[in-house]
Amino acid sequence: MPGAGMSWAAAEPRSGGEVATVPRQKDGTARPRVGAADPLDHPEPRVAAEAATVEGLLRCWVRETGLGQPAGPVLRVPLPATGAALLVAVRYWSAAGWHRFGPARIEGAPAVAPAVDAVTLAALISREGKAAPSSADLVGRVADSVHRTAEFIHDRRQRPAAPGPVVADRFLTAEQSLLLGHPLHPTPKSREGLSEAEVRRYSPELHGSFPLHWVAVAPAALATDSAWTERGRPVSAARLLGRLAPGLPVPDGATPLPLHPWQARDLLQRPAVAALRDAGLLHDLGPYGEPWYPTSSIRTVHQPGAPAMLKLSLGLRITNSRRENLRKELHRGIEVHRLLRTGLAEQWQAAHPGFDIVRDPAWVAVDAPDGTPVPGLDVMLRHNPFRPDDDALCIAALTAPRPWPGRTTMTSRLAETVARLAATTGRTASAVSAEWFLRYLDHVVLPVLAFDALAGIALEAHQQNTLVLLDPAGWPVGGRYRDNQGYYFRDSRRAELERRLPGIGSASDTFVSDDVTDERFAYYLGINNVLGLIGAFGSQRLADERVLLAAFRRFLGKAAGLGPLPARLLDSRTLRCKANLLTRLGGLDELIGPVDTQSVYVTITNPLHD
Repeated sequence: MPGAGMSWAAAEPRSGGEVATVPRQKDGTARPRVGAADPLDHPEPRVAAEAATVEGLLRCWVRETGLGQPAGPVLRVPLPATGAALLVAVRYWSAAGWHRFGPARIEGAPAVAPAVDAVTLAALISREGKAAPSSADLVGRVADSVHRTAEFIHDRRQRPAAPGPVVADRFLTAEQSLLLGHPLHPTPKSREGLSEAEVRRYSPELHGSFPLHWVAVAPAALATDSAWTERGRPVSAARLLGRLAPGLPVPDGATPLPLHPWQARDLLQRPAVAALRDAGLLHDLGPYGEPWYPTSSIRTVHQPGAPAMLKLSLGLRITNSRRENLRKELHRGIEVHRLLRTGLAEQWQAAHPGFDIVRDPAWVAVDAPDGTPVPGLDVMLRHNPFRPDDDALCIAALTAPRPWPGRTTMTSRLAETVARLAATTGRTASAVSAEWFLRYLDHVVLPVLAFDALAGIALEAHQQNTLVLLDPAGWPVGGRYRDNQGYYFRDSRRAELERRLPGIGSASDTFVSDDVTDERFAYYLGINNVLGLIGAFGSQRLADERVLLAAFRRFLGKAAGLGPLPARLLDSRTLRCKANLLTRLGGLDELIGPVDTQSVYVTITNPLHD
């Protein structure tokens, strides 16, 4: 029988398919059964990768099909298209959606039958999609994601120490620490299109690095803009790029343009690019310079000490999209920078000095002789605001489990931070978690809400795009938002924004109806970011999700005057939520087409609604 103050709440399989429950402690956190191993800690990387991928697929399917919490310790997942069902042991059920599952088994199968692996699970789910256009593609990408995840776990366990330039830069160290990826995505680590050697060179998870491939663009083919300034003086994109590759032999009058090496190999064979070369408008200069390091997005590269990061075009499909920069996105990044410089940043940061937007104030691209953009050659220059000792990391990297030196278990930076703060303060993990969360709301979430209220601009502040700044003890003290794609200019504020910056939105295609803005803002900031963080605290046994949900409700009540989002999150019984699995099954590319149809959205129960 459970001890006083405990109730049975989670489950995991014993050998032979039996289910053993895991009790909760008085503060609501789950107490793992003695000897119950987390499948992510398995010494065989392939097994750990399979477990992570199966959990991700199941989390997606549960959310996107509306499966509710089971009455007992086993979740039944019906598969009517196959005429079968899955039985899944529930290790932890999360109000925020970050469930933990044990192995999935076919209902009625012999006890000695193996658990369903990730590829089989993907195939079964695909059948439920009623001949979805990308069923076979999903299965292949799941297989690739499992393979890559196993490779990343193995490598990090074997080589826990990063190269010297990475270790010396805390931002870069954090960017290269995200081994498992999005916990609610079916294929977070797929690398289709890369050879084994290329995976090692280009993957942040393997501490990849490489020199950039450079081309030179003649003035007649150059498209560029810059709002970059130094000491009040404008600096052109061409001049900035010249500094990043000192000594590069650029023809007179031409502008250097960096390419990802994989992109260069692909691009230089495209007919439109070959025509530019034949016309003398584009010159191939080849690989040059010191290594650059991929960040967690893979295509944005960082060089410690450089004044700029480079957001390169990369035709690989990463998560749901091929990541070639679109011209409207280049305009959008520089437009936001100019808008902030109209006095908006000073007005905003007077109340929130610890938060800012990482600026994208310059770009270089190539136009064909008829003036049309040549895809795949667009490069954004991004401010590098981080000093080597700045402890800045995206929330995805903060919450994701990862191997740590000298250990066989996988734990997150969040769990390590809470444990250290609990030890130094003499407080419980639950108390530390609650205070950390409240500070995060004040230093990161409140400024994003305030920016919407002030400017009528919602930020696509999901866990990959949102960085938290930590003080030496590990408490949140500020934040940054990064992404030249993820801005929603409210239609209702068009005239006001036009007065601030005449012509705003004309080239960037950034104005969106308020209804769509509210839906996306609620998902990215409310569900993905904050509820995802709550789910991480809960599923990693750091805090009771109910306590954090109550704290978030109180915060939203106090923030009621900061735009429509607080009331929407508090008052709506349901919320619209991005469905990564259904988006993948539908074969949608999230960077193409109108913003309101780029992804599949489903309706979920709002855990904040009383």
